[in-house]
Amino acid sequence: MGKLEIIEILQRTRTGEYCTVRDWDIKRIPAVIRQKLKAHGLEKTCDPSNPVNSDDSLADAFYKAGYEVALELGMLCETTERIVRISEEELDAAVELAPSELLVGEGSDGTKIKARKPEDPYPMVFGASMAITFSEENWPLITEGIAREREVDILEGPSLVTVHGLEIPSGTPFETLAGYIHGRMNRQIRERVGRPGMGAIGCTSSVTEYGQLASYGVPGGFRPTDLSLVLFPSEMKVTHTVLHKVVHTLNMGGYVFAGSPSMIGGMSGPPEGSTLSAIACALLQYPVLQAHAGGGEIYDIRYLTNVNREGLWALSVTHQALSRNTHLLTHAIASEVSGPVTENLLLETLVGVATIAASGTAIAAGPRPAGGKLAEHLTPLECRFAAEVSHKASGLSRKRVNEIVKEVLPRFESRIKTPDVGKPFREACDLKTLQPTKEWENMYIKVKGEAIALGIPLDPG
Repeated sequence: MGKLEIIEILQRTRTGEYCTVRDWDIKRIPAVIRQKLKAHGLEKTCDPSNPVNSDDSLADAFYKAGYEVALELGMLCETTERIVRISEEELDAAVELAPSELLVGEGSDGTKIKARKPEDPYPMVFGASMAITFSEENWPLITEGIAREREVDILEGPSLVTVHGLEIPSGTPFETLAGYIHGRMNRQIRERVGRPGMGAIGCTSSVTEYGQLASYGVPGGFRPTDLSLVLFPSEMKVTHTVLHKVVHTLNMGGYVFAGSPSMIGGMSGPPEGSTLSAIACALLQYPVLQAHAGGGEIYDIRYLTNVNREGLWALSVTHQALSRNTHLLTHAIASEVSGPVTENLLLETLVGVATIAASGTAIAAGPRPAGGKLAEHLTPLECRFAAEVSHKASGLSRKRVNEIVKEVLPRFESRIKTPDVGKPFREACDLKTLQPTKEWENMYIKVKGEAIALGIPLDPG
């Protein structure tokens, strides 16, 4: 069977089975997840005492159950309240035809994302940062600082909160203008730091399709060799706004970079249920959203993180299930709750990024200091550290990473509920040189040395 065409997906958002969002959230998702966990004997398999799974049979059992969830549920289009169902043949074809490698960017500055297996020595690609909000004044500074970090493979950068000093109301022409400015400046910054072919992820300054339509594939903006960011609602839902982005990306000949986190404690329930949902959602992105890369995000809704024991376990099982059973270019995020100029931010990054790297994830994005909640709580230094761990932890065994995680977790897990959010960009860096303060640099050197002592082969220089 050939690839499912996007026109067929659009039609199914009009003709699929009717289901309200409420019924989907509180009836269908929980019922199917519970039934599949029971049928496959996966209830209460989460092992918080060993946050990084190394049981291949368990990962494979979760993949089989998640695959069944994808076929039974499909994705709900919130806009029309119709279910987009995918047949087994269509799902298999989409997964088989999905790329196993992708060159993001151009020339010597470009980065090849490759499908990986658990413990694969090919380095997990790292894109920085998450879309932390920044003022127009500081946005170019932090974005340039991140682009200068040579360990960072792909530039995402923060998001703008104003344009020409004015707020950006969602769904208005302000968003279209903000998207255009964002895309143009992102590209100019890559050129200014001497990395003109560096790949990028965009556009993060716009919630709706307007910013993406104005920035991706337009002259001077994001190129079709950059990743077009297509985020969609949890759990296993899509909207016409999302599909606008998909259609536009395909029209431009670009790459769809899709994602949506499953929520531990949300509609899918416990860590085991969220793992099933994340696997199903990852698989469905390929036929429904025509994804080139993406899938596998999980957060713990109780703390808005995933670097706690349950979150790490769910991440490890999800990505081992997908990487062992497919060649998809899976994506994950390690979501920290501590902020810049705290050792805990680096420790949270260490365990989160090492876990997903050893589990076979193809590309990670981050970091996400202070849970992504606070404006300007982001610096280039933690982006560098996250990228270093991403590359150097990739070839480690899962058992070794599990021991590292068990060693490091007790140092910060008691503060997950009440984290130290640290300092904003302007207090953590010199705004002229974009270098970290001595205090922040010393913390980085200390934690990096500890990571090396634990067995992560980082460059001591």
